[in-house]
Amino acid sequence: MSVYISQTPEVQDFLRLASGLNQPGGNPRTKQIVHRLLSDLFKAIDDLDITSDEYWAGIAYLNQLGARSEAGLLSPGLGLDRYFDMRMDAEDAALGVEIGTPRTIEGPLYVAGAPVAQGFARLDDGSDKAGHTLIMHGTVYAANGKPLPNATVEVWHANTKGFYSHFDPTGEQQPFNMRRTIVTDAQGRYKFQSIVPKGYGCPPDGPTQALLNQLGRHGNRPAHIHFFVTAEGHRKLTTQINIDGDPLVFDDFAYATREGLVPTLVERSDEASLRAHGQSAPFAEIVFDITLSKLVNGVDNQIVDRPRLAA
Repeated sequence: MSVYISQTPEVQDFLRLASGLNQPGGNPRTKQIVHRLLSDLFKAIDDLDITSDEYWAGIAYLNQLGARSEAGLLSPGLGLDRYFDMRMDAEDAALGVEIGTPRTIEGPLYVAGAPVAQGFARLDDGSDKAGHTLIMHGTVYAANGKPLPNATVEVWHANTKGFYSHFDPTGEQQPFNMRRTIVTDAQGRYKFQSIVPKGYGCPPDGPTQALLNQLGRHGNRPAHIHFFVTAEGHRKLTTQINIDGDPLVFDDFAYATREGLVPTLVERSDEASLRAHGQSAPFAEIVFDITLSKLVNGVDNQIVDRPRLAA
C-alpha cells in the first residue's frame, strides 16, 4: 500500500531540522539547496512509491560512481551540463547579449598548465602511428568583429583510441600530448598541427554505462576537439567542435553538438596545399574562426568555477 506523507506538518518540520534551517551556524546557501533537494526527494519517494530496496540500490550506485570517479562523466550523460548551457543562453537572450561562437559543454578531461606556443603549435608527439595528420587554423574575432591579437586558445583532444593524455589507461601518452595553449598572432590567427581524433565511449563496465543501459541509451561520443578561448575585455568561451563525417555527430550521448560547431573537414593532397602547410603527405584541414562575446557590465558573468586537474 502506498502512503503519502511528505507534505505533512511533521515531515515538513523534519525537513527543516535535517537541513539545518533551525540551526544558527553553517552556510545559508547550502542549507537552502539541501532543504530543496531533500524536499524534492521525499516527494519523489511518495509520488513514485520508491522502496527501501530501490533507495539503497541508489546509494550503492553513488558509491560505485565515486569509486570510479565517473560523476563528471555521468553529468553530461544525463544532460545536466547541456542544461546549464541552455540556462546561460537564456540569460544572454534576456540581457540582449549577442553570442558569437556557440558555447557547449567543457567535459571532464581538461588539464591546466599545457605548454604555451605563439601563433602555431604541434599538439601530438608523433607516437600515435594510426594518426592522420590534421591542420586546423582560424582567426579569433572580438565582439566588434575585429581580429584579436594575443587571445589565448587552449585546445585538447583524444588520440585514435579515444584516450586523453593524463587519463589514458594504457599509459602510452606523455603528459600534455595533444594539449596546448596557443596565443594568437598580430592578426588574431591561431594554427595547430595534430592528428584527427577519434570518439570514445563510457567504460563498458562502469556505473555511467550501467545507468545508460537502464535508460536504453548508448554512451558514445563523436570525435571532437575542445577549446577554451580568452581575451582581454571578453568573456571566456568554452566550446568544442565535432569532426565532420563522424557517424555520431548528431547522436552524442553528452549532448554537446550544436549548429555552427561542425566545421567542414577537407582532405588535402594537392601540391599547393602541401607546400602551404609544410606537409609531405596528404592531410586533413579544418578552418574554424572564433568570435567572442563582450563582458556584461565589465565582468564575465558566466565564468564557471569547477574542480579541474592541474599538472
